[in-house]
Amino acid sequence: MRRKQKFDSINVVPFIDIMLVLLVIVLTTASFIQTGVIKLDLPTSSSTVKEKPKKELKISIKKEGNIFFDKEEIKKEELEKTLLTHDKTTPIHLYCDKDAKFQNFVFLLDILKKNQYENLGIVTQND
Repeated sequence: MRRKQKFDSINVVPFIDIMLVLLVIVLTTASFIQTGVIKLDLPTSSSTVKEKPKKELKISIKKEGNIFFDKEEIKKEELEKTLLTHDKTTPIHLYCDKDAKFQNFVFLLDILKKNQYENLGIVTQND
């Protein structure tokens, strides 16, 4: 009769315990980062540098095809000229009516792409 040796099997229970502890640490840290639960009271300084808030451009297309550039209606022919007066790193938010013709949206994207504006955001509404 053969006796079972101690080294025939590996005990995985300590490995599982360590992995569960690491999982708890990762999930706890991720929840703090995601929700911003960690509140900080930052120190004050007399030599702070105040940054100007980044201006964003809002371009809207209405259902009828009218294009608005920062709340002012603009003709399609003048859109490119007006756009070129702004820096290419400025964030641009695109608003488009869901019933507007897709061709108007493509027209706007063509102008932005041609002039290498890439900091774009398309604004939608949640259900």
